[in-house]
Amino acid sequence: MSAPPPPTRPLAGRLIDLGLFGGVAVLLALSFQAVEMRRLPLVFTHSTRIGAFAAGFLKPDFTQGWLFAGAMLLTLEIALWGTVLAIVLAIPLGLLAAKNVSPVWVQQPVRRLLDLMRAVPDLVVGYIFIVAVGLGPFAGVMALAINTGGVLAKLFSEAVEAIDPQPVEGVRAVGATPLQEVVWGVLPQVGPLWTSYALYRFESNARSATVLGLIGAGGIGQLLFDSLNNYAYGQVAAIIVVIVVAVSLIDLLSQALRSRLL
Repeated sequence: MSAPPPPTRPLAGRLIDLGLFGGVAVLLALSFQAVEMRRLPLVFTHSTRIGAFAAGFLKPDFTQGWLFAGAMLLTLEIALWGTVLAIVLAIPLGLLAAKNVSPVWVQQPVRRLLDLMRAVPDLVVGYIFIVAVGLGPFAGVMALAINTGGVLAKLFSEAVEAIDPQPVEGVRAVGATPLQEVVWGVLPQVGPLWTSYALYRFESNARSATVLGLIGAGGIGQLLFDSLNNYAYGQVAAIIVVIVVAVSLIDLLSQALRSRLL
């Protein structure tokens, strides 16, 4: 008995795939010159220059180790508060942006708001809050909260749109209100995935909070850029080691939390 023939996709589906992937290939070809990809060989031909520069980082200077550790702790606190505020924003916005929960006249304006929140870079939002409240970690917290809130709300809404509708219909059948449908029919299904998204964004925010030090938002990023500007590469290397250790510990903590919550 011969094996059945392999499944084939309809011609229309294959044409759509060809158009999508072909379009990506065309965009890559058109942008080759714009992004100066012709310089790629220089990475290898000038590798000795890179090595000479990197040699300055081979002797970390931990003479101010406690200062670096304290600044890293502040950076993690900025990331934590920014992530928590982002979750507070993302839960209602994510539900309002889900097409299977909200009507289109609510969903579309909320989607555009989320586009705006994601599109404006953290540094720009940080500058806005620095103008409003002055230099310091609070500006970094708010910058992370706005940008991460937009990202998480989009992810949350997509998770809601992918749920099984039967539990929601069952809750509705017993006379539940729309809010009860969300609490008992939607949240139990998306809770584990939302938790995973939130933990991942906390890891990302720990790195983003470092960059926000560039504009005076506090934390270890400020020390990092000061050391770079002063050509104190030993201190830069020590700060990088502290950041790597902190990020690794956050990753281990996230894995432990995921195993307990998911």
